[in-house]
Amino acid sequence: MVGLGAQTKNDVKLSEKYLLTVDESTKYFGIGENKIRELIDMDQTFDFTVLNGNRKLIKRKKFETWLDSQSIL
Repeated sequence: MVGLGAQTKNDVKLSEKYLLTVDESTKYFGIGENKIRELIDMDQTFDFTVLNGNRKLIKRKKFETWLDSQSIL
């Protein structure tokens, strides 16, 4: 039995995931949920999001690259 907060061997570190949920993105990037959702909604040309059904996911590496080029969010 695995305790709360413990990783199972099937868990993948956020830094190794290709796609992040909004919740994972807030933890990984240290940006608030509302700001992440705002950035996802404005992503028309930067191509750092993907839609999986009704779930919006962030392409971690592309978002990191885009974020590196920004001075203001």
